[in-house]
Amino acid sequence: MRIIYVGDIVGRAGREALLGNIDKLKEQYRFDVLIANTDNAAHGFGTTPGICRDLLEKGVSAIVTGDHVWNQREIIPFLDECKKIVRPLNYPENLPGCGAREIELANGRKILVAEVVGRLFMEAVDCPAQAMDKLLKSYTLGRNIDAIFVDIHAEATAEKIAFGHYLDGRVSAVVGSHTHVPTSDYMILPKGTAYQTDAGMCGDYSGVIGFETEAPIDRLCRRYTGSKLVVLKGNGTLFGTYIETDDASGLATKIEQIKL
Repeated sequence: MRIIYVGDIVGRAGREALLGNIDKLKEQYRFDVLIANTDNAAHGFGTTPGICRDLLEKGVSAIVTGDHVWNQREIIPFLDECKKIVRPLNYPENLPGCGAREIELANGRKILVAEVVGRLFMEAVDCPAQAMDKLLKSYTLGRNIDAIFVDIHAEATAEKIAFGHYLDGRVSAVVGSHTHVPTSDYMILPKGTAYQTDAGMCGDYSGVIGFETEAPIDRLCRRYTGSKLVVLKGNGTLFGTYIETDDASGLATKIEQIKL
């Protein structure tokens, strides 16, 4: 299976960077699955049903979110209505939406797309490892699911790396998001799981993680958090990750970085 994951879409620049390059991605990678992170797609904070529908209509297969999932209130009913969007798995189970979705492909194969949020330097959530253990009681690669992709939306690099090793051999890929900075540590772990600490963002890289510099500098130099983060509106760059998996085992055979 050929899987593409694109990191946090930040504002219009990020959306246009993805939508303007989907045809190029199809031509170059002939992907089976395109997964997009929309945690910052709506003015930098969360996403909307309209944005999600547009992405799905243009060729995105599945959507993941993150810690900003609740920022746009209109997305809440959509989390139950749409069967191709996930919110963090390690949130309380009684919340709207689902932390993992099976996506059936045109050829009949299926991929499980799941997301967890980290616990270091973020709001308190349930244990991501225990949440995945519970989920994986129902899924075994190469038996009842063809591939399993996990997005870990987290701040701390060491937490992401430890999580990747924890799931090594049990899922096809673990790729990080949230920090918006692409890392060069893409690899296949010893037991066959593809891993990257952060796929990077789809957005304007001329400022600070997709935002104008004034507010981040205020926070750095003055500890002043009253100024509003403003999304940059320049040309966006797409960063993502390409993964190939073995049809029999579901484990990874290839991983590389994408930049367009």
